Amino acid sequence: AAGLLCTALAAYACWEQLPPLPWSDPAPPRQVGVLLWWEPFGGRGRASRPLPDCWLRFNISGCRLLTDRAAYGEAQAVLFHHRDLVWGPPDWPPPWDAQVRAAGELQLRVLGDPEEAAAPGPRPPGQRWVWMNFESPSHTPGLRALAGNLFNWTLSYRADSDVFVPYGYLYPRKHPGDQPMGLVPPLARKRGLVAWVVSHWDERQARVRYFHQLSQHLPVDVFGRNGPGRPVPDSGLLHTVARYKFYLAFENSQHLDYITEKLWRNSLLAGAVPVVLGPDRANYERFVPRDSFIHVDDFPSASSLATYLLFLDRNLAVYRRYFHWRRRYAVHITSFWDEPCCRACQAVQTAGARTNSIRNLAAWFERGSH
Repeated sequence: AAGLLCTALAAYACWEQLPPLPWSDPAPPRQVGVLLWWEPFGGRGRASRPLPDCWLRFNISGCRLLTDRAAYGEAQAVLFHHRDLVWGPPDWPPPWDAQVRAAGELQLRVLGDPEEAAAPGPRPPGQRWVWMNFESPSHTPGLRALAGNLFNWTLSYRADSDVFVPYGYLYPRKHPGDQPMGLVPPLARKRGLVAWVVSHWDERQARVRYFHQLSQHLPVDVFGRNGPGRPVPDSGLLHTVARYKFYLAFENSQHLDYITEKLWRNSLLAGAVPVVLGPDRANYERFVPRDSFIHVDDFPSASSLATYLLFLDRNLAVYRRYFHWRRRYAVHITSFWDEPCCRACQAVQTAGARTNSIRNLAAWFERGSH
């Protein structure tokens, strides 16, 4: 899928093409309605939470975000969150024919067979169905059951999505050289060496296996509800991590562009140097400077990585080099689920009449998986 909303940071020059920020000047938009068919992660049946004002939050004007399915025929785009699609039974929009258009309300299709439910049919003219997903292929069940040509666009963390919404990104500071504001404490207050916050402990995962190897050579303080973790202190995750020199930004699976809040929020925003395990170094360098993180693949073993971290702990001048990028860039953390909805609206505004159908969603999404 060709990116319709260019926020891919394929090189440093591409950092000038970041999504608009609240203080940027917007282009004149056209009015667009975006319908969120299911509220993410089981929101159906609950009272709908207020949807954001895209102009106030992200400086994207001309957007009408909807959760009322009665507005289905008015929406230029409909967002389908994958997890809710497979947790079903999915209640899909009916085929858009004369009978449906004349009816006072939609008669939804509620089908128990996923393959039967996930079938394309007539829809309002020009309407785009958007597949939205922020999990890795390893944690995206039911993908192969979806029929071809069901969706027109993809919205995900993948840079080649039609609507690219990463978990975070860097944007240039207005005044390079200014002292960055945030949680980063003076080095003298970084009393801990390595921290790791993990919510799902699974001994089969590469990140847990690597932790066991690394922790044989240096202390790692683990926080979380599962495994050997202890509760995050009352001061909160960011303030806790800020007091460590390094943070293990280990992804639960290794896939193309799957770089989550573990890097952006838990590490970069908190002010610890990230030690990453995920896609390869070249993939990370599409999004962040090469001297802003440490990759486990840079070392032949966990023992040699531990030796390097202990070296940095003793040599603060070298350690500080991992913070030089902060003079030029600041960290943006994506707001779920407000920002994806507004980005979808922005993409519709800029795409014009151009549309397409995705023939094989699984083949595209699983490409680049390790």
